[in-house]
Amino acid sequence: MILKKETAKKTAELLLQINAIKLQPQNPFTWASGWKSPIYCDNRITLSYPQIRNYLRENIANQIEQIYGKPDVIAGVATGAIGIGMLVADFLNLPFIYIRPEAKKHGRQNQIEGKLEPGQSVVVVEDLISTGKSSLMAVEALKAAKANVKGMLAIFTYGFDVSKTNFEEYGIDLHTLSDYDHLLEQASDTRYISEKERLTLQTWRLSPDTWEASL
Repeated sequence: MILKKETAKKTAELLLQINAIKLQPQNPFTWASGWKSPIYCDNRITLSYPQIRNYLRENIANQIEQIYGKPDVIAGVATGAIGIGMLVADFLNLPFIYIRPEAKKHGRQNQIEGKLEPGQSVVVVEDLISTGKSSLMAVEALKAAKANVKGMLAIFTYGFDVSKTNFEEYGIDLHTLSDYDHLLEQASDTRYISEKERLTLQTWRLSPDTWEASL
């Protein structure tokens, strides 16, 4: 869910401006999954731009308070959302924890790093939502630790149908600053992409796993 169109388009503008999001319909990327993609998103780049990271931090924090009130703890999903999650927690003056993909094999064998008490309310911060699988694994870890997971805030989502289904099945409330539709709208409005490229990008989102065949 997007709360404000202005925020969604501004976020997309900033991500495009610093190449945190790259659009290359004519020269697609290959994701780790093997999918061919005309888009690549790495929101960790935002951490290198103080004005942009502060914009993201404040807007995520404001949405958290507006939607959920103030939770007990902010959680970031490793590794991409550790930086932005910590910034949001600092802005809200709240404790911060982060969740690994799996427990460490040595030492204290933690999956959750930081102090979390059973029953505490937590809002999860993510940098990017694709299928939602890794994000929901983090939610599982928090629930196993008896945390009260109120929901999740992310910078950007591709809006895949599979991610929507996954979040619905887990009963997790997801909100984002921006999404794929607002990204394409912003890129088109500023002539970052042509109308033909926009149509290509729209087609990819419908079936990203088989898109290579339609190139």
